[in-house]
Amino acid sequence: MLARFRNSKKRPPCSDTLGMELLAVDQDAMTIRMGFDVSASFSNPTGAIQGGFLTAMLDEAMSTCCIIASNVTMTAPTLELKTSYMRPLFPGRAEAVARILKFGKSTAFMEAELLDPEGRMVAKASATAAPKPFKRF
Repeated sequence: MLARFRNSKKRPPCSDTLGMELLAVDQDAMTIRMGFDVSASFSNPTGAIQGGFLTAMLDEAMSTCCIIASNVTMTAPTLELKTSYMRPLFPGRAEAVARILKFGKSTAFMEAELLDPEGRMVAKASATAAPKPFKRF
């Protein structure tokens, strides 16, 4: 599954914008690990990354986790998302760990943590998504 994602020619533009790289997949445990090359262009006036970009990284990780959990048969539009910020993140590298808590026919519950290069938690999110058959619009 990891190779399938890495070799996909249908990578969404938002993944490229966020500098996303899928690092590890455990389909049975419904977890993934994802890396991000965090651009200085996402910085606020203090030099830290603006919170909306952190949330986008967490959303990307959780949505990808749903897609993988469905064996790439479903997409996962987010219905709601809550993010808690623990510390600033600065440009460079970050990693997200995402997991599915419950994957039902009409609803998926997910959570993810975003870690700085030292492995410290920067932000944590929980979300609900509505799995839908995968198709491009």
